[in-house]
Amino acid sequence: MIGIISDSHDNMNALRKAVEFFNERGVKNVLHAGDIISPFTARAFKELKPKLYFVFGNNDGDKLTLTKRLEEIGAVSCGYFGDLTIDGLHIALLHGTNETLVRALARSGEFDVVIRGHTHEPNVKIIEGVTVINPGESSGVLSGKSTVAVLEISNLNVEITQLDLD
Repeated sequence: MIGIISDSHDNMNALRKAVEFFNERGVKNVLHAGDIISPFTARAFKELKPKLYFVFGNNDGDKLTLTKRLEEIGAVSCGYFGDLTIDGLHIALLHGTNETLVRALARSGEFDVVIRGHTHEPNVKIIEGVTVINPGESSGVLSGKSTVAVLEISNLNVEITQLDLD
């Protein structure tokens, strides 16, 4: 299983809840689709048991220090685009500010799954047989709902979960 998170926007409470959720679900890897924002948020990821991969979003500030702090706890920076193979699944990981690019990646035939964020709206779409996943916003800043997703590798089943931030 792969955990998916995006648009955490410095919400430490939401990040802690997401880390707790992913640890409890026993996911092997967590993919963050951008807009982590500040380097101090690395503290919330310290307790994350699975490997963390992340890309930058349009609001990430000090990318150099953000990368340094996250790499210090074992995370892997993919820059602005992640081309990942996890358990035989070829995954594109990006923030997704350009909808044409997101659709082109899905239609390219190169990837089994495209993971994106940016819109703060959780959804799963199938574009020419490719699963495109947006876990929504873990921060809850726009919708008031903190959401993350889990992807089952064997059957590409996606579960979007709303976290309780109380």
